[in-house]
Amino acid sequence: MLDTLILAGQVVVPKSNGEALRGTQMNELSIIDNGAVGIKDGVVTFIGTAEEAAQLQAKETIEAEGKLLSPGLVDPHTHLVFGGSREHELALKQQGVPYLEILAQGGGIHSTVKATRETSEDDLYEKGMFHLNRCLTYGVTTMEAKSGYGLDKETELKQLRVAKQLNETHPIDLVSTFLGAHAIPENYKGRPDAFLEEMLSLLSIISKEGLAEFVDIFCETGVFTVEQSKVFLQKAKTAGFGMKIHADEIDPLGGTEMACEIGAVSADHLVGASKEGVRMLGESDTIAVLLPGTTFYLGKDHFAPAREMISSGAAVALSTDFNPGSSPTENLQFIMTLAALKLKMTPEEIWNAVTVNAAFAIGRGDVAGSLEIGRKADLVLWDVPNYKYISYHYGVNHVNKVWKNGKLVVGKGDIHANYTLSK
Repeated sequence: MLDTLILAGQVVVPKSNGEALRGTQMNELSIIDNGAVGIKDGVVTFIGTAEEAAQLQAKETIEAEGKLLSPGLVDPHTHLVFGGSREHELALKQQGVPYLEILAQGGGIHSTVKATRETSEDDLYEKGMFHLNRCLTYGVTTMEAKSGYGLDKETELKQLRVAKQLNETHPIDLVSTFLGAHAIPENYKGRPDAFLEEMLSLLSIISKEGLAEFVDIFCETGVFTVEQSKVFLQKAKTAGFGMKIHADEIDPLGGTEMACEIGAVSADHLVGASKEGVRMLGESDTIAVLLPGTTFYLGKDHFAPAREMISSGAAVALSTDFNPGSSPTENLQFIMTLAALKLKMTPEEIWNAVTVNAAFAIGRGDVAGSLEIGRKADLVLWDVPNYKYISYHYGVNHVNKVWKNGKLVVGKGDIHANYTLSK
């Protein structure tokens, strides 16, 4: 007997053959009309039509005619743990004040670094819990969390330890990334190589305590060069970590090409990726994680070339880039709309980009982002009639229910509930 049987108007069934979906594969998405999904002991044990499920017995049957059922969403690029906020900077941006001037006034990333250093581990945990609860209500069941707002040994470790604690206590599965090389702190100005060596010295502690699986670096004009980033990531790889990179967000420096050359799991942002970089993405296993919310929030007109990437054969994923400075949103549904309007992605590509490919971008392709018999039941029931509707109707939360490991963790109306529980 099943624990739960869910009958829905449509069921989205993204799946892969053990790897990310590339190029035209991203436009393939199985849809079951009048579908049914069965759950037992926390895993999916049945996928089919309601007619096929008619003979099944279940302790609980949820009749959701006219609603959509899908796997839980995966958000593969966030800066979850940080102190403070930066709403006061929005007015400065509206006035046209350059970011470097905001930085000189004590704002920008240095403002968040200062706040994060001054915030206790307990308070960072509570703040992270608040944001995770909101992510869960938007349908996210697996996500990545980066450090990078410490820029010193003590605070970077503090961020990673908080993320580990959140992973142990919140329903959302967190994958941690060490982004100590997020910027050059004031006390290392003019000495970026020395700072990178200090960050590398943390890897043994991070490995010993199991604080991160990936290492990331911000490769951009005024931060770290392509060569510095390459050396840094290769040393991290030697230490046993997966490689990620913030690449070509503004200028086409060649970070995309380098990421493909060294076998980075993902290259993120890529707004300024060159034609050669796009071509190499199509021939490599590196996943392009695109962050249209950041481009939107910064008021830019030029978005990452998603269509060219998909045409080249690349695997594309989507993410919020949730952070206090350039993308303060937990709403991955809104990112799906931006992907349609600004990246010109199809509904099928978008669904695969926030499920299958997003999972592979954080090393979870074997357990998350797909709907398959035998996998854990991370599911979302949506108050929408079909899979194309979410990108179309923007600015609201379409979630009706969320299950994590077969357990109902969000019911409609639970927006302000506390979801803290042991896994």
